[in-house]
Amino acid sequence: MQTVQYLAHIHNELNSAADVISDAEAEALISTILHARRVYVVGAGRSGLMVRSFAMRLMHLGLEAYVVGETMTPGLAQGDLLLIATGSGETRSLIPMAQKANSFQASVAAVTISPQSTIGKLADITVTMPGSPKEQRGNQTIQPMGSLFEQTLLLFFDAIVLRIMEIKSIDSQAMLSRHANLE
Repeated sequence: MQTVQYLAHIHNELNSAADVISDAEAEALISTILHARRVYVVGAGRSGLMVRSFAMRLMHLGLEAYVVGETMTPGLAQGDLLLIATGSGETRSLIPMAQKANSFQASVAAVTISPQSTIGKLADITVTMPGSPKEQRGNQTIQPMGSLFEQTLLLFFDAIVLRIMEIKSIDSQAMLSRHANLE
């Protein structure tokens, strides 16, 4: 296959991704985000990059959002939400975070390929995403490692932003007023 053919195939995979994601799970996550005092996001590797971009958009929406591990991130407490993006649901560094969030009586949400994983079972809310474990390519994708999951994360989080914009009657101009201006 040539490069553009690969691109077309990836595009088709992403088009099919929406068929795997449950509207009910997505709406439950949105409701939890909107009712949380603060939203904390975490993920490892490329999943972490995708969820960090989501935290930025939540801030643009006027929500109090933080990335776990940043120096300016306050402590998690009851009434907060810890959103974990993890394909496998077994990322060793993330499991203790879910356990600790539970001990603080914070809500835990997992966006994952594996809702029956350790993190999925620790979560109050799970959103099941398409993809295959990093170790293998599956029937859903020709892409290596967790690429389909990570790409779908980015698009799913952008769709959540659009839904929150609709619910809160926020437009791009209002979000732009919260955009960084020291660039």
